[in-house]
Amino acid sequence: MNITEKIVNENFHMIYIASCGEGINAYHLVQSALVQFPNHDITVVKVPHIRSETQVDDIIEKARDTESLIVHTIVKHNLRQYITRKGIEQDIVTIDLMGPVLSKVQSFLESDPIEKPGLYREIQNVDLDQVSAIEFALAHDDGVNPENLTQAEIILVGLSRAGKTPLAMYLAIMGWKTANVPLVIGVPMPEVMKQIDRRRIIALNINVEQLMAHRRLRQESLGTSDIYAYSSRDEIEKEVMEARKYYITHGFSMIDVSNKPIETSAEEIIEMITRRFKSQAHKKII
Repeated sequence: MNITEKIVNENFHMIYIASCGEGINAYHLVQSALVQFPNHDITVVKVPHIRSETQVDDIIEKARDTESLIVHTIVKHNLRQYITRKGIEQDIVTIDLMGPVLSKVQSFLESDPIEKPGLYREIQNVDLDQVSAIEFALAHDDGVNPENLTQAEIILVGLSRAGKTPLAMYLAIMGWKTANVPLVIGVPMPEVMKQIDRRRIIALNINVEQLMAHRRLRQESLGTSDIYAYSSRDEIEKEVMEARKYYITHGFSMIDVSNKPIETSAEEIIEMITRRFKSQAHKKII
């Protein structure tokens, strides 16, 4: 089964963010909206520096093969029209975040926009550390690209559905280069983990009830509720116990994320890391 077939068969939902700049503002807005839909697993893909119709065609082609919608912040009027038209032709929902604002301001000021991509970042000197951290977190989600883990400022480790990804993204938005690595009982961790300063590795503990609830929601969203071991209480109790033993044996610091707001867990981690690495104490908090 190829990746496209897998995505279609699992009813995989994606949101593409197309921007002529970095797409950071649109990304934050989309994520703010998605937290209102906690029972849905949606992948957000940022596609920056869209400057041509050919690039738009590439996004349309990818979105056409999945359950996707496209959110865009493109300043050039003709390119906005093009992506809207192509979306209609392919029956893909497109959301224009930039056009309506530009149009209203244009009418208000009775002046045309210069339509120069990336101008806001150029003038305002948008925090490049934050941009870099978010891109790093996206590129190192769920154990991807383990060869680069030595570049991370924070590495989150935890069982499946323990909340690694949303916590990593929250830390990234606050400027921390964060990766997350899944712990699968019986499966060795990436070799590179032995090279990581253990003070940067934070293990996420979660109670059995909450982990069980998260996994059952995940199964329901994928239509795979018949997988007994993944969400059964007995198996999860074993996993949680084995995970804690693993963390202690390997000297990983632990925090309990059970029934906690993501902001609270992030604050605990940041306080821990800044205490250990004084040079990081002045990270920008957004």
